[in-house]
Amino acid sequence: MRVAFLMAPQGVEQIELTEAWQAVLEAGGEPELLSTKPGRVQAFRHLGRADTFAVDRTVAESSAEDYDGLVLPGGVANPDALRMDEAAVAFVKRCFGLAKPVAAICHAPWTLVEADVVRRRTLTSWPSLRTDIRNAGGIWVDEEVAVCRAAPATLITSRKPADLKAFCAAFVPEFGG
Repeated sequence: MRVAFLMAPQGVEQIELTEAWQAVLEAGGEPELLSTKPGRVQAFRHLGRADTFAVDRTVAESSAEDYDGLVLPGGVANPDALRMDEAAVAFVKRCFGLAKPVAAICHAPWTLVEADVVRRRTLTSWPSLRTDIRNAGGIWVDEEVAVCRAAPATLITSRKPADLKAFCAAFVPEFGG
């Protein structure tokens, strides 16, 4: 199970990265950190700087075909930057086009909205994204985890860091773990 974790160079919510990453490792999977730029990703704990993490490869030099699934951690700045990056948005769209399962938590569905992959899908997110998701044709629910198996790809979403246990328990089996 090879899993892409896609994030911007800064602004990812650290716990949403590290707990999901650990869940993949514990399931015997191989997580890989993709970003829009090489180097390191600056994580945050809410609005304060936290640790940095090494980028394995840029999204522009990556192929969705090489992964069994995609995880999009949140943080406010992270998905806002990703949705402005053409290669990141194209990678997300390609994962859906290949029917790869995608897991997104907190503010990460902003990137899904930009990729135009939420139409007629049921998902959850941080509550402030509710209107964005509905305006993009999605069905927003206020639940700990939402698993939508509508074609072409399974979408697993959660609202916030407090939902991480349920989020990881839902996405790992979908990724083959």
